[in-house]
Amino acid sequence: MKETLPKSIQELILSLREKLKDEPEIVDMFERCYSNTLDTTVKKMEDGSTYVITGDIPAMWLRDSVAQLRPYLVPAQNDPELADLIAGLIRRQFMCINIDPYANAFNEGPNGNCWEKDETDMGPWIWERKYEIDSLCYPLQFSYLFWKNTGRTDQFDEVFWEGVDKILTVFETEMNHEEKSPYSFIRKNCSYTDTLSRDGKGAQVKSGIGLIWSGFRPSDDSCRYGYLIPSNMFAVVVLNYLKEIADFVGGKEEIAKKAEEMAKTVKQAIETYGTTHIWGLGDVYAYEVDGFGQYNLMDDANVPSLLAMSYLGYEPESQEVADNTRKLILSEANPFYYAGTKLSGIGSPHTPVRYVWHISKAIEGLTAPTKEEKHQMIHELMATDGGTGLMHEGVFVDDPTVYTREWFSWANAMFCELVMQYCGYEIKK
Repeated sequence: MKETLPKSIQELILSLREKLKDEPEIVDMFERCYSNTLDTTVKKMEDGSTYVITGDIPAMWLRDSVAQLRPYLVPAQNDPELADLIAGLIRRQFMCINIDPYANAFNEGPNGNCWEKDETDMGPWIWERKYEIDSLCYPLQFSYLFWKNTGRTDQFDEVFWEGVDKILTVFETEMNHEEKSPYSFIRKNCSYTDTLSRDGKGAQVKSGIGLIWSGFRPSDDSCRYGYLIPSNMFAVVVLNYLKEIADFVGGKEEIAKKAEEMAKTVKQAIETYGTTHIWGLGDVYAYEVDGFGQYNLMDDANVPSLLAMSYLGYEPESQEVADNTRKLILSEANPFYYAGTKLSGIGSPHTPVRYVWHISKAIEGLTAPTKEEKHQMIHELMATDGGTGLMHEGVFVDDPTVYTREWFSWANAMFCELVMQYCGYEIKK
């Protein structure tokens, strides 16, 4: 074990070795993945904030950075220094949101670096400006979970509340995207999934039905239909978190009321517009809808996903609909579910055909009803590391030595969270 790791993490690893003494190889993989994020992606900044790159891309995604540090919430419960590191990320995230709530990825400083010279309202801090609902949900979730796991509330400062105002404004605006949104995005000479149609406005949706529009999915691919149901589910969860935070802090009655009402509106719209009937199966949640009656039946490996519904904390009106949806997306009725000789599971149009993502296998385990299934997912992940000792993005279903992204911290974190859950270490919610 690396002695450079914080004592709290060393103690966690030793505890896992005791719980899994008959399977030390699981803890070996856990230790590599768990230490990889701290060793390779985290940087403490002079202003006290924390900057976290996604891995092999030198930028910080609001979504990925939360997922990367989320497994450290458990040892942070008794480690003030580790908790400070996490608080620094929250501070950095809300600083970024205040710069531009429509951007998904940010630079370390105002250096002008970017993925591409896109036609959108770019700035020197912005690496990429793909508007994704989940980019605003993840920092709210992380702020709430940090409070619940450490008891700390210093993250709820002026920068946080300024960011909250911007998030709520964007959500309100994008519930009427056609009439009110200032956002557009055009990328030239690229795949159709990397840009938005209709001069950057995206496929037309029916406004005012209670759903929040998203330009892009958590894969950074454009939405086929602008109402992305898993991301709207996530919004419901974090809006309820926000109400609880506002009630606890006090003096934020207007925000609490707005968050509560918006959560109710979005949830009702999900249950009204976000389901459809499949012959022989029953009602299911769609991945995307347009409000006019068109549905996209699929799931993507990236989180939020339909598979991650319970992981995110969304409570469906009907558990039967949720169960039907899980059956659908974990079958070849989902066009991005692949079955091979070495691996079966959900992939993404973001990667080649017949590539299953380690993130989706981890979510499949985290949401599995039995400990036996969780154990199976852990071993499937370990068996498909391509001999690297770490997780990857997409893995070819017939040959795990063929994969995308050598260095992908989000996937490493998801493996760690699954192992921790299997051993009884739950993140408090």
